[in-house]
Amino acid sequence: MVGPELTVRRVRYISGTRADFGLMRRTLQAIRDHGALEVSVIATGMHLSPAHGNTVREIEQAGLDISARIPFALEPATGATMARGIGVMIGAFVDALEADRPDILLVLGDRGEMLAGALAAIHLNIPVAHVCGGERSGTVDEPVRHAISKLSHLHFTATQGARERLIRMGEAPEHIHIVGAPGLDGLDDRPGAVRRQVAACQGLDPARPIALMVYHPVLQEAARAEADTTLLIDALLTAGCQILALAPNADAGSDGVVKALKQAEGHPDVQLRTHLPREDFLDVLAIADLMVGNSSSGITEAASFGTPVLNVGRRQNLRERNTNTTDVQIEPTAIASGIRDLLAHGRYPVQNVYSLPGSTAAARIAHHMAQTVIDDALLMKVNQY
Repeated sequence: MVGPELTVRRVRYISGTRADFGLMRRTLQAIRDHGALEVSVIATGMHLSPAHGNTVREIEQAGLDISARIPFALEPATGATMARGIGVMIGAFVDALEADRPDILLVLGDRGEMLAGALAAIHLNIPVAHVCGGERSGTVDEPVRHAISKLSHLHFTATQGARERLIRMGEAPEHIHIVGAPGLDGLDDRPGAVRRQVAACQGLDPARPIALMVYHPVLQEAARAEADTTLLIDALLTAGCQILALAPNADAGSDGVVKALKQAEGHPDVQLRTHLPREDFLDVLAIADLMVGNSSSGITEAASFGTPVLNVGRRQNLRERNTNTTDVQIEPTAIASGIRDLLAHGRYPVQNVYSLPGSTAAARIAHHMAQTVIDDALLMKVNQY
């Protein structure tokens, strides 16, 4: 309970995709339920798009308030559209945050929505708390993530390695807390997914190999996104796999990924989903014979189920890896060999570098959000070197 001498600290979280909300749902609920905190969500991007499943409804169904809805153009899916979207969001976030005046803005990862929010907040003297900073990744995500970290005042990293990188970047050690990956919260408590039931729900044959495919376009390689997607599909079908494929993020090149997926959708062994609710996605990830693509779920959550992962291309370059992950270039022979080897290997031991013993990431984040002193020592950022 909050005593009479305490003021409830108001937190706002920016969410632009099904992915970031799925990872942060339990954390947001923990903040909501914390006696010294309250939270609401600024929903934007793909959440508000019918073409991407209107996933803003999942925020509402989680029992979380939405303080603002900020649409922006997602088409055409080009780098220019992404950059213009950041500009639109900065102005809209300034208006929303200036009217609301929260105590802390919470952001995750490396997307443009989070960068725009951090830029808006720091100019309004609102402290920014960044989850999963300090990690490495390929393509445009790498500099965007680090830019968000440099705009942030409070850091919640998943690993010790990420914390050390932030310190080398000049962030104050006392403001960096290792909490683990929020997306792993609750995985140990879930009932075991039953392969036969999950397969039946998704139109798959449990007696045959099942591949979960999540492939997002890479900005610098947007022109080849359609061909690369087709290459992955063909390799999986040649290996005798059934494919459950999810639509990509609305980034540069996504039109090509979607085109290739829709062309393959008529094949009896290909099931395409615009969106899977988080629990359904985790069920499929738990029973799949392998995951193929370049999603961060293959780097983090998959290891907690021992699911073999074929990570293709450069999108997840330099991320800390678990033993279940095999990296290959987008090249036919390498992909075919990787699929064959992982199917032959089978499941891996359940161990995850992104998991911490003890309390959940959600509980750790909520604790630090409530306890951190917001003063000039936090707000007046300077490099520590």
